[in-house]
Amino acid sequence: MEINTALILCAGYGKRLNPVTLNKPKPLIEINNITLLENTINLINSLDIENILINSFYLSNQIDDYVEKLNLKRIPKVIHDGDKILDTGGGILNLLDNSNQKDFLVFNPDTIWNESYLYEIKEMQKFYFENKLRNILLIVEKSMSVDQRMKGDFSMQNSKLSKSGDKNYIFTGCQILNKSIFENYKIEKFSINKIWEKMISEKELYGYRSKKKFTHLTDIQIYKKLTKI
Repeated sequence: MEINTALILCAGYGKRLNPVTLNKPKPLIEINNITLLENTINLINSLDIENILINSFYLSNQIDDYVEKLNLKRIPKVIHDGDKILDTGGGILNLLDNSNQKDFLVFNPDTIWNESYLYEIKEMQKFYFENKLRNILLIVEKSMSVDQRMKGDFSMQNSKLSKSGDKNYIFTGCQILNKSIFENYKIEKFSINKIWEKMISEKELYGYRSKKKFTHLTDIQIYKKLTKI
């Protein structure tokens, strides 16, 4: 089986990147002469995924204008959170409500994605379907992060994630999920962490280990490091 739809989360305020994000949404920041958003779209296109849905809220008109001007064969569809920001969980659910697919790849664009991730994401997808999972996260050891200040998110044993133990792994910003994990939730503001905690309690949250160096636009300090300001 293959995934036909990818989601890109672009609604956040990016406050840790002030003053850069005072007048520009974080996904439109340029690193290595390309925006974080276009960089993520390029990776998704390399995965040969047909549909891309993008959520937006903060400075959403800039996201609209930018996507409209992109010269792409497959034009992403931008869906606004609405009158209030929905956070990661509510934002994802709002996007899922605009698709009849069951399984989705989800990306945070503030990771500096590149084509070296293609093999790992494809293998993660294979593992997901072969084991009939409902949620799997691409994770990386803390030691592989460019930002050594980052604390671990999860521990992993036999591919299952938990919040106990050494928490030696960081979420990279890529996951695969099935729409069914959002049953009994409604479109409102809530974090994807709420879903993950429920999945952990049911021993259903899985991880797939990346072996790539992890570069994530954490804050203004990392921005200056990556842009050599």
